[in-house]
Amino acid sequence: MIRRVILGLLLLAAYPVLAQVEPSASGGNPDTTNSGDMMTPPPVSGQSYPTEVGAEEQSNYLRGGMTFNTSYIDNLYAGSSAAVAETTYTILPTILYDQVLPRQHISFTYRPGFTFYQPSSALNEVDQNLDAEYQYRLTPHMKVNARDDFQKSSTSYGVADSIDGGAVSGSSQPITPGVIAPFAERLTNSASAQFSFQFSAVGMVGTSGNLMKLDYPNQAESAGLFNSNERGGGAFYNRRISASQYMGASYQYAWTLTSPGNTQSKTETNTLQGFYSIYLRHALSLSVSGGMQHYTVLQSSVPSSGAWGPSATASGGWQGARFSVAGSYSRQVTSGGGLLGVFKSDSGNANLRWKMARTWTAGLKGTYANSESVTPLSFLSVQGGHSVSGQATAGHAINAHLNLNLEYDRVRESYSGIPAISSNPNSDRVMISLAWQFEKPLGR
Repeated sequence: MIRRVILGLLLLAAYPVLAQVEPSASGGNPDTTNSGDMMTPPPVSGQSYPTEVGAEEQSNYLRGGMTFNTSYIDNLYAGSSAAVAETTYTILPTILYDQVLPRQHISFTYRPGFTFYQPSSALNEVDQNLDAEYQYRLTPHMKVNARDDFQKSSTSYGVADSIDGGAVSGSSQPITPGVIAPFAERLTNSASAQFSFQFSAVGMVGTSGNLMKLDYPNQAESAGLFNSNERGGGAFYNRRISASQYMGASYQYAWTLTSPGNTQSKTETNTLQGFYSIYLRHALSLSVSGGMQHYTVLQSSVPSSGAWGPSATASGGWQGARFSVAGSYSRQVTSGGGLLGVFKSDSGNANLRWKMARTWTAGLKGTYANSESVTPLSFLSVQGGHSVSGQATAGHAINAHLNLNLEYDRVRESYSGIPAISSNPNSDRVMISLAWQFEKPLGR
């Protein structure tokens, strides 16, 4: 019965790639004086909090450019018995398109990467990064949002200029957080769609569906990490209780298949939560959600098992003219993400950005994740582990088209059952980059 319900939700969510989620749906700048349109709060929107300061936020543009960077990584092979240092040189062509029309919002970013290693030239690689989003307003009160993200990368720092997983979301994620493959080619592709219908001045319902694939093509580089496929769907009820306050409930279903060699691990989770969101000022929002989860797991050669557990998320974001900050904390049952089994996960992340002067910006980013296995051990399962990563950046606009950026990153992981990580889990990177770009405004 549950599968039939989820299939119906997925079909409805996929109904011709449609919807417009307001900027406020991702924790941005809500207009609490508008008594007509409701917002979709962060716990159910599926969007990330904005990380730009207000002065940087733009729309209706075509932007292109080229970035050249060089970096020093003190431990590229984090799973080896000894640290291996490398110097890298990367060329990053970039194209961004963003246009807001009366009923549509279309945006995409494409950034391939060409990285050259010294002294290990055999590691030279071509990476890919593509993000696309389409939002459409069917009627004044019916909206749909569809998004697809694809990445091909081979380092723990990602194809671009940041650590993977830096986005701050206000909704719970079913994938086990925090596992960063130190040096392993990986392909990730995730697609999602959400439909929302405001049926009254204070009431809204919605449904969503999502698919995600994680693939490690070379198992010799990723020993202890496994391919996984995840799909799911959900529904929510959202009620406006004042001009700036929302509350409601959501249900989320997730199905994950992890494939270690010729064996398989299947996990189903069902999550029911209540949520509350408040927009204290034009640029500040806070949200909390909590409830219960039930998981069922079936592993090869291990009896099936299941149990109930708590689920909770707290998040907030503030976006000013010169400063922005966003953060979240989540406690939930997760699976996949390269690990075999089901885990009780605690995770948090924060992102700060400061425009110090007209031509100077600075940023800080940090993530933490701790996962503990709650499933019977199989010969490939791990007990869990934790990871911590951080990033500090500084940027200077030399002129309207040229920017100089400095960055420091650190990754520390502890997963005793993953050979690709456990021997030597720390890695640091120092990077300097020069970026040239052009921009063409697009009319509405």
